[in-house]
Amino acid sequence: MKKNIFYGRTSSKKSKNAYKKIEYLNPKFNFPPAFKQAFINDPKWILFSLSRYKFVSKLLKGKNRVLEIGCWDGACSMLVAKNVNELYAIDFYRKHVDDAKKFVSKLQKNIFFSGEDFLDFNKNYLDKFDAIYSVDVLEHIDKKQEKIFFNNALKYLKKDGILITGTPSKESQKYASIGSRISHINCKTGQQLKDLNLKYFENCFLFSMNDEVIHTGYEKMANYLFTISTCKKAF
Repeated sequence: MKKNIFYGRTSSKKSKNAYKKIEYLNPKFNFPPAFKQAFINDPKWILFSLSRYKFVSKLLKGKNRVLEIGCWDGACSMLVAKNVNELYAIDFYRKHVDDAKKFVSKLQKNIFFSGEDFLDFNKNYLDKFDAIYSVDVLEHIDKKQEKIFFNNALKYLKKDGILITGTPSKESQKYASIGSRISHINCKTGQQLKDLNLKYFENCFLFSMNDEVIHTGYEKMANYLFTISTCKKAF
């Protein structure tokens, strides 16, 4: 006797037949290990992170060539790649890049993963990108090397390029986990982050974020900050 693929008796045959037509593509797909472990440890963190990438993907929709600084294992990068023509995603941690190439590259053909330290100058990136973004990166960069970070961004962006930076707020760190506080060596207030960007760009727009909600409210109560900078200054 053939086993019934549905539980129960009440749902209509029409409903069940319609549901059976759903195709589940890539049944063997597996998320990268770091993404899975983060989901197990704290599912909310994954939701917050995906929300940040969704925000970036909406802002950059239709852009031709985009660079991501600090792509982690590439799982979140897929959100942005869906909305741009080409996404170049780099990270300096070898395991993340290896996993991104192994698990994500075959699913999203317009992402090009590369193991690189963004602070190392790459002449092949000169005037190449319509936009550059970093999510959860600036807080890990030594304050003494901020200038290298922004100067490289200026060199790699086209004349009308956009830089998007997302980072935890300085005020949020007293609520952060021990691991976060140890690794977050360069958190800033909203005003500090905006002032830093304005050293290198004519325009900088500051946004606050709490959980999944991005807003223009009082940044000192924000857990997370985004800046969108345009019109790069001469370097």
